[in-house]
Amino acid sequence: MDWNNVVWDSAAWLLKAYVMTAVVFVVVIVLLARFTKWGRQFWRFAAPYFDPRRSPKPLAILAFLLLFTVFAVRMNVLFSYWSNDFYDSIQNLDETAFWHFLRVFAILAAVHVVRALIDFLIGQTLDIDWRVWLTHHLTDDWLDSRAYYRDRFLDDAIDNPDQRIQADITNFVTTARVLSMGAVTAVLSIVSFTGILWDLSGPMTVFGTEIPRAMIFLVFVYVLVTTLVAFWIGKPLIKLNFLNEKLGANFRYALIRVREYGESIAFYRGENVERRTLAGRFAAVIRNMWHIVFRTLKFNGWNLSVNQTAVIFPFLIQGPRLFSGQVSLGDVMQTSTAFSQVHDSLSFFRESYDDFASFRATLIRLNGLANDNMHAAALPILKTGKAGNDLDVEKLDVRTPSGSILIEALDLTVGPGQSLLVKGPSGSGKTTLLRTLADLWPYADGTVSRPSGEAIFLSQRPYLPLGSLRTALAYPSEPTADDGTLREALSKVALGNLADRLDETADWTRILSPGEQQRLAFARVLTAQPAVVFLDEATSAIDEGLEHTLYTLLRSELPDSIVVSVGHRSTLDQFHSLGVELEGEGRWAESSLVG
Repeated sequence: MDWNNVVWDSAAWLLKAYVMTAVVFVVVIVLLARFTKWGRQFWRFAAPYFDPRRSPKPLAILAFLLLFTVFAVRMNVLFSYWSNDFYDSIQNLDETAFWHFLRVFAILAAVHVVRALIDFLIGQTLDIDWRVWLTHHLTDDWLDSRAYYRDRFLDDAIDNPDQRIQADITNFVTTARVLSMGAVTAVLSIVSFTGILWDLSGPMTVFGTEIPRAMIFLVFVYVLVTTLVAFWIGKPLIKLNFLNEKLGANFRYALIRVREYGESIAFYRGENVERRTLAGRFAAVIRNMWHIVFRTLKFNGWNLSVNQTAVIFPFLIQGPRLFSGQVSLGDVMQTSTAFSQVHDSLSFFRESYDDFASFRATLIRLNGLANDNMHAAALPILKTGKAGNDLDVEKLDVRTPSGSILIEALDLTVGPGQSLLVKGPSGSGKTTLLRTLADLWPYADGTVSRPSGEAIFLSQRPYLPLGSLRTALAYPSEPTADDGTLREALSKVALGNLADRLDETADWTRILSPGEQQRLAFARVLTAQPAVVFLDEATSAIDEGLEHTLYTLLRSELPDSIVVSVGHRSTLDQFHSLGVELEGEGRWAESSLVG
């Protein structure tokens, strides 16, 4: 190594190696995406992110990351030549050279530290940027397709989409970067250090036959055989890692349900049942973990044995040549370094099999999420139009998922200021009818037209988002109403005690009782002033006196709005002008009420 020209030589090597590596990197990615299943799954989440038409930033980050990965290999090459010259200076008792190469090492070490820090920064930048984009992409897809709700109608719906978005995306982007850059480093190191080994390697006699450049052939054959064995041992880890994610997510979901339904469980004194459920799911997690432990023991045991055996190979071969004067101590040490680099690089794919198994499991889970979103979006849907001021329903057929008729040929018109009460026995399709009118139920045919103004649906269990009380009152719109309007609305629904807590951030579902939550939903309607209000047992947790107050408010505050209610109480009749009785098996009857 000519240390006087090392900067220019390294720059020329870096440019050439970078161009060749970039070309090969792109070709390999394209081939994997075209001819392997997991490559196509990877491309599904990588191609849109790296598309320069969307943004040139990701490709620029990747280009810099690849550059510093190539730079790292060059630094390893320089360190190997340094070790040769340094140990030669020791063997030759050359004190001047000894101190000179210590100064060279100081410079190389400083460059190496700076390179490593920059490489870390670029790698983390890519991880974070990719994670942000992919999280927004899959979350938007999940919400826009309404898969968070409609996947219940799929035959093969996935488990725990929340865990796939939160954890699997992080694992995906980090592991994709580590494995891809690790593969680049491995291949480039093999090419670089094989040349060094070729120059340093000598012949070896095996059973009377002399093998020239024996070190080269030995390392390749050794790693090939050990890698094939490692793949055979580690193959079950793909399935085990997939199960680990699934079973762990199922256990977390069970814990969340205990917290969510804590009051009901406490009233029932259901601790023993919940304990058995949690213990059963946790036991499945532990069983799978032990399977992973024992399989990993075999996998790591093989790899450690292989690596330790490889340490002595260069000394076994070069030792006799050193003592016979054919090579110097520096040559032996550089041979050891080069052999180690080639062996470790060739072994990268063997030792990374565990990470690749985990990566495959992550790909399967993310691909399942994307497919679930796509299938949910593809489910049939009854499109509701917006025309005129009436709520018009024509020839509406509503079915169960199995195809049984719930409502057949429903025709009705509700004009501004009118109200409709839907009644019927349990299972007759009352709530399903509201879901159909809300574009949620996929098993329906017919025509539904709603007024062009806003429509609000009030369920039996109102949804209160995380955040301030002001946000809960405005949901799903942005909180734009002034404090006076919100305070007045709360007072009208008998929640005046909350008027001073508008900007308090809390989990209001846990603070307010079911009846208070239903009253808050009415306050939401009073502030939004929608054209249509759909109420599904919206006063079930409220006494009849307060129910009378809320419906009176609704009719006085929204005189021109259309109100559609589902309920069982006869006290609701007085607030509605029209009635529909669902009789089951598709039959229905319309009537006029006193309201």
